[in-house]
Amino acid sequence: VQRAADVVDKSDAIMAALARATDRTENLGSAEVRISTATAGTAPITMEGTYSWGAGYAFDVEMDTKAAQMQLLQDAPTMRMLFVDGAYYYDVDPQRSGPLKGKEWMKVDASAVFGEKGAQAFSGGGGGSPAASMKSLKYAKNVKDLGKETVDGQSTTHYRAELDQAQLGKFKDAYGDADSLAGSITGGASSMTMDIWVGGKDLPVRLKQRIGTMTV
Repeated sequence: VQRAADVVDKSDAIMAALARATDRTENLGSAEVRISTATAGTAPITMEGTYSWGAGYAFDVEMDTKAAQMQLLQDAPTMRMLFVDGAYYYDVDPQRSGPLKGKEWMKVDASAVFGEKGAQAFSGGGGGSPAASMKSLKYAKNVKDLGKETVDGQSTTHYRAELDQAQLGKFKDAYGDADSLAGSITGGASSMTMDIWVGGKDLPVRLKQRIGTMTV
């Protein structure tokens, strides 16, 4: 009985620490980020820039052109990508022909990536922002404290959380529908594993999500 109580107490302490980190992240409203997204059999797509969630979800990043397979649209090694008001915008080279002739920006609505239902949940709930990712942790049933680790020169505590299909919330709509582009990339995810490294200021230093066959 004592051992079971110890497990409950430890789980409560972990959830309290993650709740503090979630609140701190939400209050910040924006962050500079470095992101790598990898799927089975493909090179990771790297991005670097700013995510904002304080007044609606948006981001402004530079991504690796070749890894994103966008070389036909952009000669430069990196391409600027924005997400504003539920749509992606890609800064492309002015095209000589086709539907983008003379255009310097290509727009892709989020529904083309996540499906209608997934796009509504993704955009309305803060999408893939650090704040939205942290908020999903309150539904986790299986959480672990993996101990102290140094990340980017900072002392952190490494936590791991498992979310099954019932706990995925908006992520289930965004990534679990195999008929959407995002769903086909993840393989129609039915669960998510999140690793969170929380630093001394109760802020996440690093997040890692494994969603089906995709790792972010």
